[in-house]
Amino acid sequence: MDKKIRLGDLLVQSNLISEEQLMSALAEQRQTGRKLGATLIAMQLVTEQQLLELLSAHLNVPLIDIDHYQVNPDAVKLLPEVQARRYRALVLEDKGDKLLVAMSDPADLTAADNLADILPKPFDIAVVSEAQLFNAYDAFYRKTEEIASFANELAEEYQTGDDFELSVGLENEQDTAVARLLQSIFDDAVMAKASDIHIEPDETQLRIRQRVDGVLQENIIPQKNIAAALVLRLKLMAGLDISEKRLPQDGRTQVNVKGHRIDVRLSTMPVHAGESVVMRLLDQSAGLLTLEQTGMPANLLDRFRTLLHRPHGMILVTGPTGSGKTTTLYGALSELNKPERKIITAEDPVEYRLPRINQVQVNSKIDLTFSNILRTTLRQDPDIIMVGEMRDQETVEIGLRGALTGHLVLSTLHTNDAVSSAIRLIDMGAPGYLVASSLRGIIAQRLVRRICDNCTVDDTLDDEGRFWLSNIDSSIDTITFKRGAGCQKCNHTGYRGRVGVFELLELTEQMMNALKANDTVAFAEHARHSKYYRPLSHAALTYAKMGVTSVDEVLKLVEMVADSGSEPAPVTEAGDGEV
Repeated sequence: MDKKIRLGDLLVQSNLISEEQLMSALAEQRQTGRKLGATLIAMQLVTEQQLLELLSAHLNVPLIDIDHYQVNPDAVKLLPEVQARRYRALVLEDKGDKLLVAMSDPADLTAADNLADILPKPFDIAVVSEAQLFNAYDAFYRKTEEIASFANELAEEYQTGDDFELSVGLENEQDTAVARLLQSIFDDAVMAKASDIHIEPDETQLRIRQRVDGVLQENIIPQKNIAAALVLRLKLMAGLDISEKRLPQDGRTQVNVKGHRIDVRLSTMPVHAGESVVMRLLDQSAGLLTLEQTGMPANLLDRFRTLLHRPHGMILVTGPTGSGKTTTLYGALSELNKPERKIITAEDPVEYRLPRINQVQVNSKIDLTFSNILRTTLRQDPDIIMVGEMRDQETVEIGLRGALTGHLVLSTLHTNDAVSSAIRLIDMGAPGYLVASSLRGIIAQRLVRRICDNCTVDDTLDDEGRFWLSNIDSSIDTITFKRGAGCQKCNHTGYRGRVGVFELLELTEQMMNALKANDTVAFAEHARHSKYYRPLSHAALTYAKMGVTSVDEVLKLVEMVADSGSEPAPVTEAGDGEV
């Protein structure tokens, strides 16, 4: 290949840019210090794909789509992550006598020479997209081996059982093995986009599990005796009592991971082999999701916004733990957060700090309960009140009376669907007339996993799936459903990310009359046949029809809702085609 020709001259010769555009890009490059290719792409003079195709043809190297390439994980490990990121390179394959190395800039001869000194074999070069390269780094350079190495180092330091010196947990000792091990665990969890980390000691080993897209992924550490050191340091970080191992404890701390400020909610619990720790990770630096970003469909979002901008009434967001209720509530609060409105929240715990909003943390040790906070809140001249959870009769009644006396009250409830939520309030002891007068709308939601867009294939229904789904929609035999085959991009699960599934129930006069009469059967009947009501199962099935999620995810949701006693209503004309 002709190594002497410069990229800019090559682009001009190929008629992709003009001489004047090249001069303009060179001037911009001198100002920013970026490479010419990145400068041209930023100035929108060429696309990344055009640049890659040009380099591939001129240098006579293949252009590879990493997302659809069978990368060998063992080959990737031949190049350490630090060097891979420095030289923008990734080892894709070991062909025996040669390696195949992907580079975002194969014309960078200095990088190629340095790679030749590092890699154990000669290599051929392929050109790849820089964006795909960085995604591949996060997928392949997981911290599993590093975690195992630090765990082994810690085990060698403490081979005398479960008695550890206090110094292993001191926060200023960042170079101890336990500190490095914990940092690696947090790094790996953030790279995997995990919502929770579970540290679980067993008789012979230590399990570290991460919840990714709602499903736990397990990593086994054979050095069981390091568990006590991990728990001790975590307790110190969270300000817990390190001498108390017999009782559960809750705490909170913060860690910094790759520029992200992660809020960690920590819970310890005594188990037969020591203490189990579960940590909920909240990325404070990522910012809150808006209502649009929750994935709520446009037609449902418009109706929800109408409810939010009413001057008073109660709105409930319901669903089991981990269904995204808090995200929806914070999205609503962000939209309502205006200088002219006084907003007070009672939360357990406060998950995200919001400017201008008075957030109160529940503290049962000093009797600062939801009901006590709510009672005081009503004397603080609020316009909007958010109660983290309706847990007992007293909280429910105070919240409902607050909604009745001119406040907008938002809260959550652990129920399976919207219809059962109003009935649950009555079951908790709230008078039917009070529920009917105060409650305005209920959103029920779930999170279903998205099919990985990199390994989507057609799916076929089995007899059981066809039976369940035909109860929701009789036209399923004419639909081609999708599933994820599994690839490196999705860690061979077939799924990447999750999407919200919502149902919204707005109370009508008929429903209110049924509640006033304490006739829950009539209320449920009117609710399921109301004009705009569309059950969760229908919304999930629509996502499956669109190829967003799989039939398996829909069937899980259908089974869960069916267990609650709710039956899917027939698809109405108004609901067809809507999520």
